[in-house]
Amino acid sequence: MLEVVCPWHAPIWRSLTSQTQHAHAYLFSGLPGVGKRRFANAFAAFLLCDTPEHAMACGHCRACLLREAGSHPDLLLLEPEEEGKAIRVDAVRQLVDFIGQTAQQGGRKVIVLHPAEAMNQNAANALLKSLEEPTRDTFLLLVSDQPSRLLATIRSRCRVQTLAAPSQADALDWLATAVPELQAEQHQALLIMSGGAPLRALELHQLDVIAMRQQVVADIKALIKQERSPSQVSDAWSKYPLELLLDWFCSWTLDLLKLHTGAQPVASNQDMDKVLGYVVRFPTAGQLMDWQGWLLAHRAMVQGKANLNRGLFVEALLIEWKKLLEKR
Repeated sequence: MLEVVCPWHAPIWRSLTSQTQHAHAYLFSGLPGVGKRRFANAFAAFLLCDTPEHAMACGHCRACLLREAGSHPDLLLLEPEEEGKAIRVDAVRQLVDFIGQTAQQGGRKVIVLHPAEAMNQNAANALLKSLEEPTRDTFLLLVSDQPSRLLATIRSRCRVQTLAAPSQADALDWLATAVPELQAEQHQALLIMSGGAPLRALELHQLDVIAMRQQVVADIKALIKQERSPSQVSDAWSKYPLELLLDWFCSWTLDLLKLHTGAQPVASNQDMDKVLGYVVRFPTAGQLMDWQGWLLAHRAMVQGKANLNRGLFVEALLIEWKKLLEKR
């Protein structure tokens, strides 16, 4: 399949592909779900293509056909063996060996490494040596949601290209084409839940996240009314992604802070507007900041693949949330 960049990245793509010389290593960074992986794959295809057309891989030369078949000998895709796991040093040693080989097709070699922040310390150190001793006509494309987690020495040896999210209008237009069966308000809800990242919004739709969100909001209301306990709600959420739950609580807390300070009159999370309008009456600004700090610290632990007891963690999350309602 011919790789195509997202339309909101077209200006960056034109600038990059118009250059006569390319960096040995690129770091494509940005929020999850904005199209970084598409961009890196399309750029890899462009670099390997024998006869690029209109600043894109042609899709029909030998190099393109090999790549589309998944058998191009000069393209290496490096990622964790299992989603959420680390990229280990053995995998990066494979990359180092690949760099040292002669291109079998007589042209360029390209490595796409995603997500770059998944490398453990030993893997990152092994990669650094390759960046310090670049090989001619070999290109390393790192893709990262969290570039700050990479070694500073790795970042400094890459040409960093930030790939931003589109405007809300462009994102909604894209979603309307990608999932035409949904209503406009559902596109809007998905975009809010994805932090403005359209491809992430599409992933959430495929997870049936709108129904999941409705159940979560209903459970939060039941928790506040003391119709359900934190342990009961924790059991009900046993299959819900932790990162998604934490993202929602972070978003609700941001709304609470804005409501508390008068920065906005109503919550941006419209499905939680009545709940947040009620909750905001109880905590102080300092207590909300402490709660936000708790959320962000634990969100970082989840993103860092900390070994948490899921049930106990979610129950603790809900107990801390309920504390916001305690009269001071």
